Amino acid sequence: MTFRTSPCSSSTASVIASSKIPQRCKLSSLFRHPHRPISPATAPISLSKDSVSNTMDAVGRLHNFLKSNCKSGHIKRGEAFSVFNQMISMQLTPPISSFNMLLGAVAKIKCYSDVISFHKRMSLIGLATDFITLNILINCYCNLHKVDFGLAVLGEMLRRGYNPNAVTFTSLIGGLCLGNRIIEATGLLRKMVWMGCQPNVVTYGTLLNGLCMTGNTMVAVKLHDEMLNGNGSFGAAIKPNLVCYSTIIDSLCKCGLIDKGKELFSEMKERGISPDVVAYSSIIHGMCHTGRWEEAKGLFNEMVDGGVRPNVVTFNVLMDALCKAEQTDKAYELLELMVQRGERPDTFTYNTLLAGLCLEGRIDDARDLFVSMESKGIETDAVSYNVLIRCYCESGKIAEAKKLCSEMICNKITPTVITYNTLLTGLFLEGKVTDAWKLFGEMKVHDLTPKSCTYNILLDGLCKNDRLSEAMELFHSLENHDFQPTLPIFNCLIDGLCKSGKIEIARELFNRLSHEGLEPNVITYTIMIHGLCKDGQLEKASGLFLEMEEKGCAPNLVTFNVLMRGFCRNNEMQKVVELLQEMAERKFSPDESTIGIVIDLLSKDEKCHKYLKLLPTFPSQGQTKRI
Repeated sequence: MTFRTSPCSSSTASVIASSKIPQRCKLSSLFRHPHRPISPATAPISLSKDSVSNTMDAVGRLHNFLKSNCKSGHIKRGEAFSVFNQMISMQLTPPISSFNMLLGAVAKIKCYSDVISFHKRMSLIGLATDFITLNILINCYCNLHKVDFGLAVLGEMLRRGYNPNAVTFTSLIGGLCLGNRIIEATGLLRKMVWMGCQPNVVTYGTLLNGLCMTGNTMVAVKLHDEMLNGNGSFGAAIKPNLVCYSTIIDSLCKCGLIDKGKELFSEMKERGISPDVVAYSSIIHGMCHTGRWEEAKGLFNEMVDGGVRPNVVTFNVLMDALCKAEQTDKAYELLELMVQRGERPDTFTYNTLLAGLCLEGRIDDARDLFVSMESKGIETDAVSYNVLIRCYCESGKIAEAKKLCSEMICNKITPTVITYNTLLTGLFLEGKVTDAWKLFGEMKVHDLTPKSCTYNILLDGLCKNDRLSEAMELFHSLENHDFQPTLPIFNCLIDGLCKSGKIEIARELFNRLSHEGLEPNVITYTIMIHGLCKDGQLEKASGLFLEMEEKGCAPNLVTFNVLMRGFCRNNEMQKVVELLQEMAERKFSPDESTIGIVIDLLSKDEKCHKYLKLLPTFPSQGQTKRI
């Protein structure tokens, strides 16, 4: 439907020929006579009986149109502008209820900025808004992440003597949650109760969603309990609905609290609320994510037997679990079932299968699947290309990976930072440092800003390819550009310096960490201990080993192996045995490196055989074993 009215138009518009209005009205015009836009300065218009009758007819037709099209949601943005322009140009201004119908419909299609624009124009021509208008306006501001403007409208509402209702507060609570202002949202709920306005299930659901979105899942669980029992500070008991349950279950499962999620899932069913596909998909995802495949499969069968139709998300969750478990063939069987049940696979489905094939090393099958996506009407995206590029790089086929990146650009799919990070890693593994630098320069062409992990790859690659001077130059360049280096970046450089024998410079960088607000982790300490051992500074290495414990950083198996190897090379066998005994006390299981150290220890000469009786017994898979 197209309106051809402009504020300056003086042409006579056509009238609806038939008085019978179909379910979706077609309204080419609301006027029989030319009109001017209303303004506060407009002079009174003298109307004849006929003109008044015609105007009233136009208002009636407008009301019917709004009632039919706006309430049903069958209105487009362009139509909304045309209708609004005609409404403010009518000789007899439509009632505010008509404007509210239009504003509400525009808000429903999520054109929030347009609603605010319409409201400003209404104010300019002196149209008096009412409580419903203000509620719509608050909702729009909140959805635009402009909750402070929404709170200002609340202030106007109170000044005009209106009492805000549950709709008002729910919109504002939602807006505060969108802005991660959870404490204020909770406070507003308390204020709502204090003002005598009882929250409804939608209000609670909005706050529950906000709590879950901001990682306050257990607070959401507590609020849920208060809703059920009415023993909280927010008023009487309210029965949570399906949306409330699904929100918390989904958040619990994403946090790894599967058993609590299952508990709520069972509670929901006991209260007579039938889980829908969203609730089932959330709990199935949680099961799959924690490796509880059999339980996930059981829930899938339960939902199908219960008449709940799995959607594409449900199938994707199950297929993702199978692919990560390197059971891609079973995922293909699930794909066939999905198609048989009338669910159309999407790009995520195929990306999941691509990742599964690549994980199993089936690169040719992955390429065939990738090529087939277009013929099946499935669009490839950056993730599709990234999965395959990574597979080629890990297989040492860097030329194929670069070719795929070029194809990606030709198909107008912009490479991501992940694309370049993957290719840079592949190039450095192949020793192609010059090509890596060139590729790094291309990121600017695509307006991509390198991330910390990108610089980490560059520094690591340069160090491992004996380009330490270039790595240090890049590091100092980053410092000069106010880039805050991360701990992994320091770890890369310290490792490179240690391996190049520049132990003192490495030590200086290590000591700088605290000044940069960073705490060394077990990787940092292990790198430094290894460097000191390699340089023959065993006393300092041993001191650093003790220091890391004092600072709350527990050594891992690699740390023990590095230090033991240093003592073994220096023929300090007693200290090796002491470290082995400490490992056993900490219940570490020896790996191949540990066993190699012990063999070296006993192979030194016959005098070392006396240490054989001193070797500890280590736990292994519920049994004990001796090295």
